[in-house]
Amino acid sequence: MAETRGAAQSADGFDHTFKAIHDHEVPWESDDVRGLLTLPPGVQVKVLNYDPKMKRIDMKQRFPPGYVEPAHTHKRWHSILVTKGRMCVAGKDLRPGDYVFGWDIPHGPYEYPDGCEVFIVYMGDATHVWEKGSHLGHRNVWKAETDEGRKGVAEHTERRKAGKA
Repeated sequence: MAETRGAAQSADGFDHTFKAIHDHEVPWESDDVRGLLTLPPGVQVKVLNYDPKMKRIDMKQRFPPGYVEPAHTHKRWHSILVTKGRMCVAGKDLRPGDYVFGWDIPHGPYEYPDGCEVFIVYMGDATHVWEKGSHLGHRNVWKAETDEGRKGVAEHTERRKAGKA
C-alpha cells in the first residue's frame, strides 16, 4: 500500500507530501485516453506524482516494440532514465541506466525497436509538438534484437506507410 505523510498543501503552495509507492499500486494507463503527451497511439503512462503549482510530473512511460516517437519539441524540459529495453536516439543505443535530457530544441526521433520503459520527470507542460508528415516519412535506423521487436517494427512501419501516425 502506498504511504503518504505530511501536509498536502504547505504555506508556499507546493505539495510537500512524502510518498512511498510500490510500482504495482499505480496502474498503467493509455496516453491515448489520458492525453498528457500528444504522441502517436500506443504509449502507456503511469503517473507517480503531480504537483500542479510546480507543474512537475513524475511518471513512467512504456513504449511498445517497434514504436517511433516523432522528432519534437516541448515548452518545458524533461529528464529521462531508461529502466527497461532500448531507446535509440541521437546516434546512441541507450539501455537501462542511460539518461536523456531535452527541452525546447528539436530532439528525436526516438526509436524503440524492442520496446522500452523509462522514468521521466517533466517540468511544465508535457505536450509534444511534432509534425505528422515528417513522422509518417520516418525510416527506421535501428534493428530489433528480438522476435517481438522485429514484429513490432514491421507493424509500426506499415502503420506509417498507411498514413496512420
